[in-house]
Amino acid sequence: MKTYSQKSAEIKREWYLIDASSMPLGKLAVVIADKLMGKSKVTYTPHIDNGDYVVVTNAKKIVVTGDKMTQKKYYHHSGYPGGMRELKLEEVIEKEPARAIREAVKGMLPKNKLAGERLKRLRIFDGAEHTHTAQTPKEIK
Repeated sequence: MKTYSQKSAEIKREWYLIDASSMPLGKLAVVIADKLMGKSKVTYTPHIDNGDYVVVTNAKKIVVTGDKMTQKKYYHHSGYPGGMRELKLEEVIEKEPARAIREAVKGMLPKNKLAGERLKRLRIFDGAEHTHTAQTPKEIK
């Protein structure tokens, strides 16, 4: 029996809809990364990007456990001396809630050439409405 290897022309992408308020941030990131990589598909091939599109709604209503709202920090450095910036999770959710989800998912993806293309297929919206109703995404509970 030969090992199946999917070709680029055979890729069929689907759309999935996930509500961010339904599960904690870490578990949400695992589900999103799984769909973006295509690991839940029978035709998964590690060197081919055969993942799906993921639409995340209610990013402002992210759920975390414990004291992560005040203790989890996001860092950014401008490149200049003294340019280190630090934000708590609650500040990030107020300013830019999509950043918290995007960075959690980015950390779950493999660090390779395919990671950038996979992240481009992630669409995050602050509220319950999204602009991808024409794609009829399947809802994940």
